[in-house]
Amino acid sequence: MAVPSPTSKAQLRADALVRRSDYARSLSPHLRNELEAKLAQVVRPHLLTARAVAGYHPMKDEISPYPVLDGLAAGQVPALPWFADRDARMIFRQAPAAGPGPWNVLQPPGDAPVVAPDLVLVPFVLADRHGTRIGHGKGHYDRALAHLREGGTVFTIGIGWEVQVVDEPIPPDPWDMPLDAIATPREWISCA
Repeated sequence: MAVPSPTSKAQLRADALVRRSDYARSLSPHLRNELEAKLAQVVRPHLLTARAVAGYHPMKDEISPYPVLDGLAAGQVPALPWFADRDARMIFRQAPAAGPGPWNVLQPPGDAPVVAPDLVLVPFVLADRHGTRIGHGKGHYDRALAHLREGGTVFTIGIGWEVQVVDEPIPPDPWDMPLDAIATPREWISCA
């Protein structure tokens, strides 16, 4: 019996979430920490000119950007996503995270300074080597990146596990904001 290839973003997302979950759960805590430290080594040389670097608070199967953010140079400002409520556009506020936001993900307090990052570490569920990404389907990053790019240059680095990067092109939607690069613990992929 032939199995049809997934063609819709919803199916690609569902399959990739299972693959990411299976992979992340297969890692011992020690190996996971080691891989996240390797990710920081891959990303760090590309942060030298950044003034403000946005990351995110990882969900359980996502690779953590904290080793990257913890290694920022003096004067570089770490930022994290912040939501006023579930209908609000995502903005970035200065780290650290202090409590759960409306999506029950840790975020900075509402009185933390608003930051316009010039480099954003972007989580993804699936990405191709051309910089097209599939996220969780809510469009938060696409809208936030479009807004940031209206105000100037923003370099985006998608970060994830190797199993989340595919060779086959993902058809982009008109609103998708392409990644400039992708980093995994083992590879740097320039997408521009």
